[in-house]
Amino acid sequence: MGRSPNTLPTPVTAAGREGLAAFLAAPRKAVVALDFDGTLADIVPDPEQARAHPGAVSALVALAPHIASVAVVTGRPAAVAVRYGGFAGVPGLEHLVVLGHYGAERWDAATGTVDAPAPHPGVAAARAELPALLDAESAGRGTWIEDKGRAFAVHTRRAADPQAAFEALRAPLAGLAARHGLIVEPGRMVLELRPPGVDKGVALTAYLRETGAGSVLYAGDDLGDLPAYDAVDELRAHGVPGLLVCSGGDEVPELAARADLVVPGPGAVTGLLAALADAVTA
Repeated sequence: MGRSPNTLPTPVTAAGREGLAAFLAAPRKAVVALDFDGTLADIVPDPEQARAHPGAVSALVALAPHIASVAVVTGRPAAVAVRYGGFAGVPGLEHLVVLGHYGAERWDAATGTVDAPAPHPGVAAARAELPALLDAESAGRGTWIEDKGRAFAVHTRRAADPQAAFEALRAPLAGLAARHGLIVEPGRMVLELRPPGVDKGVALTAYLRETGAGSVLYAGDDLGDLPAYDAVDELRAHGVPGLLVCSGGDEVPELAARADLVVPGPGAVTGLLAALADAVTA
């Protein structure tokens, strides 16, 4: 990045600069919302091996007591994100919230409990049909199924030709989802089937309304973060300043094109959080 890790970068858009200025002017009214995989944790071939980037938790500990709230907004089950992130029982993160399954689940550090509605019945039914579908598409070799409980995902990153496998499975998985009242969420070499009516934008909007946020920073890295970007844009149109951060950029140009600030991955996101902590405590 060509800068000290604790130096705040300058957003490239006027709206982003306004969002950062509002954050720094009134940090006690600011909310930081972050995706997990690809934003707080590096993308790895096996999603079960993902962990928060070294330094991410300590940066959050330095920042969280000085702002309104920190929320992790993820497609993972809330409890899994808490475990892989190392968020439980950390002094300074007593008010951290994890909105898992795109907001269908919520974990509060204050209580250490997860609140969630009953699972959508279509998930279990579609999951039962999945092995036969993959066999029929000759897509079993190199694909990997991630069972998220309230959703499931088919990863193609380990296939011989990841992009070809991804494209070959899009239509069959869309059909499977439609038969069971689900939707397909594409990502970076992954196709996730989940219930409709929940996304990161819905989750983020509800949480910001609950907290009465005066400004918001949202950081993500994948197509599933676009609804959260939409939510921040809608808030900005109604006078709530916001800063949109893209972690990475090359892999998901659709996200980078809309971001106020692009940083090269979770290590740089950690640096941004540390720089914010330095700025609000200076």
